[in-house]
Amino acid sequence: MTFHRLTIDDREAFQAVSLDAGRRNCNFSFANLIGWQFWFDTELCLLPGAAVLRFNLDGHRAYMVCCGGNPSEALLGALCDDAASAGDSLCLMGLEDGQAEELRRLCPDSVRVEPRRNQYDYIYRRADLASLAGGKLKGKRNHVNKFRLDNPHFEYRPLDPTMFDECRRLEALWRDAREHENPDYGDTIVAEQRVMETVFANWERLGMVGGSVYTAGRMVAFTYGSPVTRDTLDVCVEKADRSVDGAFSIINQQFAAHLPESVVYLNREEDMGLEGLRKAKLSYHPELLLTYNVVECWCR
Repeated sequence: MTFHRLTIDDREAFQAVSLDAGRRNCNFSFANLIGWQFWFDTELCLLPGAAVLRFNLDGHRAYMVCCGGNPSEALLGALCDDAASAGDSLCLMGLEDGQAEELRRLCPDSVRVEPRRNQYDYIYRRADLASLAGGKLKGKRNHVNKFRLDNPHFEYRPLDPTMFDECRRLEALWRDAREHENPDYGDTIVAEQRVMETVFANWERLGMVGGSVYTAGRMVAFTYGSPVTRDTLDVCVEKADRSVDGAFSIINQQFAAHLPESVVYLNREEDMGLEGLRKAKLSYHPELLLTYNVVECWCR
């Protein structure tokens, strides 16, 4: 297997596999991969019908495989050999339950499966987030209606590079509030800011789509996303001014409402085990919690 450092030039070849693979995991959003390349030293190996990602996790090799079905026995053997060449056992990340069970079947005595609930992705129907119809989403609908009453002249604007300085200002406000609440989160917030700048610098090449909300001529919320599959968009970032009541609710609803109908699902990513974030994501009643397992394998 031949790996190379992931670069922006890999987008077309990677998405030739990922968009049709049916794997809605947010880690297969190319914008996420390229944005976090500096953090994980991400490398790529392209094979017929499969894209293999290799990461550096605490000095050890770990892998994710994007393909239409389960990784073949031949591919697993090659990955075992690659891991062994670095003195590691094979660590596969981001496997859905069915994939993990298939590995357990192939190697019943040499596989350890560890579910990671904090990394389950929240998948929603875009139309549900756009309409907020039905009794289960009544509370969310009320939040949006309250924002509309308080801000009758608000504007939704598609996000473009002319707005990035306003995004930076708003992100700085959000970051200051978050660091005050949880100082231990500081390194991750700085990393997220770097990811955002990478996305901004490659906005058109990454094929990003975004939106923003303005009140009285001032941006109070913005968001952007990147395709994972043909019918699923990953919502990479959502920031809002917390002093504006309902700003998060309105950008969530408006972004969904302005996306094309070809986007059937929105992946709003994981909750990282944060209680408040988990409660908020569950309150929108996801269509699916996409399971995430880490599998360690000693097949060879």
